[in-house]
Amino acid sequence: MAVYPVDWVDAFTNRPFGGNGCAVVDDSGAMSDADCIAFTRETSLVECTFIGVADAKVRYVMATGEIPFAGHPTIASVGSLLHRGLIPGDTLTIESGAGVIDIRLDRSGGETWIEMTQIAPTFGPTLPAEEVAAAVGLTAGHIIGQPQVVSTGLPFCITVIRDQDALRRAALMPDLAAFAKRHAIPNVDEVFPYLVTLSGASEVGATFARLLLSPPLPPEDAFTGSATGATAAYLWHHGLIDSPSYIAEQGHAMGRPGQARVEVLGPPDAITGVKVAGQAHVLISGDLLV
Repeated sequence: MAVYPVDWVDAFTNRPFGGNGCAVVDDSGAMSDADCIAFTRETSLVECTFIGVADAKVRYVMATGEIPFAGHPTIASVGSLLHRGLIPGDTLTIESGAGVIDIRLDRSGGETWIEMTQIAPTFGPTLPAEEVAAAVGLTAGHIIGQPQVVSTGLPFCITVIRDQDALRRAALMPDLAAFAKRHAIPNVDEVFPYLVTLSGASEVGATFARLLLSPPLPPEDAFTGSATGATAAYLWHHGLIDSPSYIAEQGHAMGRPGQARVEVLGPPDAITGVKVAGQAHVLISGDLLV
């Protein structure tokens, strides 16, 4: 029987049961792909990470298989390393399937914020508003502008919703699974609509978002750090925000409020990356016996 240290970490929050949970396993690449997927399914989480502490190489695994990068698991992985006293300074790099992710720790305000710099965005195809709306139980009139596939390491169909009432009414529809599969792009099996409004769930937020998912994944993601970066790039590129820095919020409608500090790097027509920062709370720490 193999024994691996594991932490269950709530990311993009500083309190238990907020933000988005992720199990971080220190396996140094030893676990098989099948066991990684089985463990993720066992947790019922959207994603888990499997990390090599010595080289800070992270594998991101969903119930459907491995993906190149994910935001809240990156924050959770760094939170786990901090919890175990394995980060000597305030900077480190993580090797992901989408490239090297620079990490900076901001301890200036009495609490630690984990800031990751996501890679420069890739702007993919635009998609019909009526098709995206149908996949989440809305109409094209609820959508501002043109939904577009954008990636800062993992692609999403960024979709701006007119108001929070419509955002909260959005529902998992039978068309969502078909939509996700139909709009596959190279190296990625599926793309989901990421729904965002240009107002926060709280007074400090500038955006509020939801990500609905289809089986075998959970029905909704509590906080999606990779989509937050892609959204910031989309909004800045298309002139939908006045400032490249703002507070993004997600998960409040699920009772798991999460918050990120966001900063788009570069001018709207030449974005070089996106900084997304969040906090992490280690909820459970122990050993995985496989």
